[in-house]
Amino acid sequence: MRAIQKTYSLKASDINKKWYLVDADGKVLGRLASEVAKILRGKHKPEFTPHLDMGDNVIIINAEKVVLTGSKSEDKEYFRHSQYPGGIKFVNIMKIRKDRPEFIIEHAVRRMLPKSRLGRKIFGNMKVYAGAEHPHQAQKPEPLDIK
Repeated sequence: MRAIQKTYSLKASDINKKWYLVDADGKVLGRLASEVAKILRGKHKPEFTPHLDMGDNVIIINAEKVVLTGSKSEDKEYFRHSQYPGGIKFVNIMKIRKDRPEFIIEHAVRRMLPKSRLGRKIFGNMKVYAGAEHPHQAQKPEPLDIK
C-alpha cells in the first residue's frame, strides 16, 4: 500500500512577516525591483502559498540614487493616457527623477506583481523614500543586501 501524501497549505494566521531595509544607492533598477517583488510576494519562503499575502514588508531608501544602465537615463519615457482621443502623454525619466524619484522604483515593482486585488494589497507592503531617512525605526527593519 502506498503512503498518502498531503499538500500543506498555510493559513493566514500562521504567516510571520519581517521588515527589511534596502538601500538603493548604486543598485540597478530592474535587478533591485525583481528582488524586491520576490520578497514582497513571499516567494523566498519555503512555505509560499500563491493565494495569500505572505511576503515581507520592504523599506527602500535612497531611491534618487538608483542606477539605469545603457542610455535609459536619457531615453526612457513613461506612458500615460487620459482615455480621451489624443490624450497620450509621455514623460521623460529625467523629469520624473527630479520631481518624484520614488515613482521610478514603485512603477518597476508594481509591474512585477500580480494584477489583482492580491497584487494591490501586496504593493502596500512597500515603502519608498528618496533620501536616507525613513519613519519606520520602530519596526526594527533588518538590512537586506541586494547585489
